[in-house]
Amino acid sequence: MDLALDEYVEAHIDPQPEHLLRIDRQTNLKLLNGRMCSGHLQGRLLSMLVRMINPLRVLELGTFSGYSAICMAEAMKPESTLDTIEIDDELEETIRRNISTSPASEKIRLHIGDAVEILKEFAPDTFDLVFIDADKRIYSEYYRLVFPLVRAGGYIIADNTLWGGHVIDPKGERDPQTRGILEFNRLVADDSRVEKVIIPIRDGLTLIRKL
Repeated sequence: MDLALDEYVEAHIDPQPEHLLRIDRQTNLKLLNGRMCSGHLQGRLLSMLVRMINPLRVLELGTFSGYSAICMAEAMKPESTLDTIEIDDELEETIRRNISTSPASEKIRLHIGDAVEILKEFAPDTFDLVFIDADKRIYSEYYRLVFPLVRAGGYIIADNTLWGGHVIDPKGERDPQTRGILEFNRLVADDSRVEKVIIPIRDGLTLIRKL
């Protein structure tokens, strides 16, 4: 969407809570690649999807500043939990500070480290929903690792699956991140164990339901 249409949409959906608005602003002001923050529109969509799915346990790969984790946790039931994994230990202080501003902070458990290794700690059929928003180069590996962790009827949501339109650029294969997204999209499209749909919101959001 162009900027004017984007602004129109944001003016006609639920507003960001004040603490999330502050996190969004600070993320874009102080962190490199601040645009990776889910932001207003995607944050409200994640919140609504979580209310619809009504998960007891959620897993997130790629915390960044904590915005998306907070959006999801605040839509979850009081007894539910969200595990979020971030590989960049320099972000830990920022993440914990941001999470502390949320009324759902007690639901969120932050893990600092390599998701590929941390995922080995979780048992099969543990999660109702997994949100993948980490290293694009290994999205397919994440998918293979989290699939057994998701219960039948559960969901996987993957961010950035249109990757700024590079997925339809003939030169896209030259870039390792674009290659990772292309491989992931082909893997999911060919997987008969799931239902899947790509929503062309922001950078592309793929919803996957495990049969």
